[in-house]
Amino acid sequence: MLKNFSLTVKPGETIALVGATGGGKSTIVNLLCRFYEPRAGRITIGGTDYTDFTLHGIHSRIGMVLQTPHLFSGTIRDNIRYGRLDATDEQIEQAAKAAGAHAFICALEKGYDEEVGEGGILLSVGQKQLLSLARAVLAAPEIFIMDEATSSVDTLTEALIQQGMEQIMKGRTSFVIAHRLSTIKRADRIIVVSNGQIQEMGSHSELLRKKGYYYNLYTQQFRQELERSYDDVFRVSDDDQSSEEPLEKATA
Repeated sequence: MLKNFSLTVKPGETIALVGATGGGKSTIVNLLCRFYEPRAGRITIGGTDYTDFTLHGIHSRIGMVLQTPHLFSGTIRDNIRYGRLDATDEQIEQAAKAAGAHAFICALEKGYDEEVGEGGILLSVGQKQLLSLARAVLAAPEIFIMDEATSSVDTLTEALIQQGMEQIMKGRTSFVIAHRLSTIKRADRIIVVSNGQIQEMGSHSELLRKKGYYYNLYTQQFRQELERSYDDVFRVSDDDQSSEEPLEKATA
């Protein structure tokens, strides 16, 4: 539940939402999408109370990429086209290129005509995220929301998603909920939400200088990633040594 929460977002601004689970990040997104309405206070879009819009009017302005992407049974082309039903094949491919999905699609046997299976079961999580991003690019929404979309993908796919995010967020009001803080360093403002309230707010560099909640969270995550990279290096080194032992014995 949000308490005494007030936030004004400028057109074209990128807002990153950070905080512990249950702190209120998803509540902000759900209210913005009007999945439910505020019990008190009001939300305005362009100065107009958003309850004056129809649900379709609001949802047509918003593009979302969620942590668990939703695909339906059909082809890759059909799933991307869902972002704009009157889109041409050329526009679909342009959206896929902008989202970083074109390369993996072309590597498939049938390309854009490849079946994804029920719920996208024939694709990896990262591939499904890229298709969701391509769909959002095609829709060209006024407001873009990305909810923990890189938390379940590998580093390479995360980089592709990040590139696609930068394409769609250019000149567009955006809200990003991120588990990996490396994906939000370029946000115009980072808002730390705790117990339904804004605990800290500022740019990445400003919040690091404050050495508060965000600083502790970022440095802790950075150390963990560094430790994992060291572990991977040592693991590879150990594997190399173990693979050489039988050869040495055979030579002896």
